[in-house]
Amino acid sequence: MNKLAKIYVAGHRGMVGSAIVRKLTSEGFKNLLLKTSTELDLRNQQEVVAFFAREKPDFVFLAAAKVGGILANNTYRADFLYDNLMIETNIIKAAHQFNVKKLLFLGSSCIYPKMAKQPITENAFLSGLLEPTNEPYAIAKIAGIKLCETFREQYDCNFIAAMPTNLYGPNDNYNLHNSHIIPALLRKFYEANLAENPEVEVWGDGSPLREFLHVDDCADACVFLMQNYNEKQFLNVGSGEEKSIKEVAETIKQKIGFNGNIVYNTDYPNGAPRKLMNVQKIHQLGWHHTISFNKGINSTITILEEELSKFK
Repeated sequence: MNKLAKIYVAGHRGMVGSAIVRKLTSEGFKNLLLKTSTELDLRNQQEVVAFFAREKPDFVFLAAAKVGGILANNTYRADFLYDNLMIETNIIKAAHQFNVKKLLFLGSSCIYPKMAKQPITENAFLSGLLEPTNEPYAIAKIAGIKLCETFREQYDCNFIAAMPTNLYGPNDNYNLHNSHIIPALLRKFYEANLAENPEVEVWGDGSPLREFLHVDDCADACVFLMQNYNEKQFLNVGSGEEKSIKEVAETIKQKIGFNGNIVYNTDYPNGAPRKLMNVQKIHQLGWHHTISFNKGINSTITILEEELSKFK
């Protein structure tokens, strides 16, 4: 990508999309195409085709998606499947139709089987049953991967895909009804501390192991892959490190300064028992994450109050 290339970041207001915009801007890329969901409904094929016909972007980062945690995924199953299928189908088809030079599709680690051998390599793809609570979202992301692969095979499109692990950081979703684990815990402990509540509830028993990556590291990986990777095989993007939900809760409790108790509610599902991705392939290309978990949580806490003000 040269600095004057026209780059469309789909989903630029989301956590990943906004991080990609920050990274591109910091690297001197100035010709960015950015459209809000009210300006461009990515589920609407006619709108997407008209946008690509008019703007003709050179490069596309497909970071737009309907996202959420276990509760949201399990509650709005049809919405998660339909919306994500429509978004990725419309953009990938239009990218081919209007000769986009290169597209990067952002998937998710949930594409892997629930009981995949750990750490999970890219070869585990489609080798077993998915985690039931987020199966619709995972199926949509699997379809996105296959769209990139088949357009590459049939039309020689340079469409690549990256599978990030659990992300956190600026512009995360702190709505307790549909957020992921780290923003949910940050909000719970922050508000409990302000209200001097005696306890904080954590869903599940705290035993599942999860890998976390700061979203700025993810954005760095996306720009790196756009500039350095041109193969059919999608790549895992992660830290290669894991922590239990209990460890995460205790860390956030300590950093927030909450002095109450943690209560684990086992009426809620744990999800997959362990999800650690093998990141050897992207490491071999020369990319490594740089933001430690402690540093990432500290920086996220410093902007927490501003983020939570969006929900007041």
